[in-house]
Amino acid sequence: MSNANKSTGFTHEKVETSNFLMIVLILVVVAIGGLVEIVPLFFQKSTTEPIQGLKPYTALQLAGRDIYVREGCYNCHSQMIRPFRAETLRYGHYSVAGEFVYDHPFQWGSKRTGPDLHRVGGKYSDEWHRIHLINPRDVVPESNMPAYPWLEKNLVNAEAMPRHMKALRTVGVPYTDEEIAKASEDVKGKTEMEAVIAYLQVLGRALR
Repeated sequence: MSNANKSTGFTHEKVETSNFLMIVLILVVVAIGGLVEIVPLFFQKSTTEPIQGLKPYTALQLAGRDIYVREGCYNCHSQMIRPFRAETLRYGHYSVAGEFVYDHPFQWGSKRTGPDLHRVGGKYSDEWHRIHLINPRDVVPESNMPAYPWLEKNLVNAEAMPRHMKALRTVGVPYTDEEIAKASEDVKGKTEMEAVIAYLQVLGRALR
């Protein structure tokens, strides 16, 4: 009778009473789940290929993006329009993966103290952006955005741009040797204000 009550083969009891076996099985399940979620993304063209018309940032736009990151603009502004009616009515077409393939790292953000900026390109004039960055209250009286007057005085670090573009090329951004060679000259004498505005004006324009 006692032999009939004994469990044989692989049972829950064996798993639950063996820490080693439990850990091994958990790791196997996590590994399989991770592969199922991640591997298909490498073969899904919509997440790895740029949308039609998307171009890498110019040297000046790239410099502006660096300043955008340096000043922490992503802390208050997102660059990700979700596919909800309320968002598309306010900001425009929802964001798609193919728009971000040249962004390293992405600037999606996680907070909106200020509005989303993904479709801000072409929405305002260069002069509007200049005034807004010097003193936001001059164009948006209720704004709580800080002012960035020093951007108009500081020059772009021209010498750093070729190195930055070479680094981006190693991760897949298709910069040509010619573009890299003339990067310093393209931004020489340009202010950080001009660079940031150039960056803002290109955001979201490949897809409307």
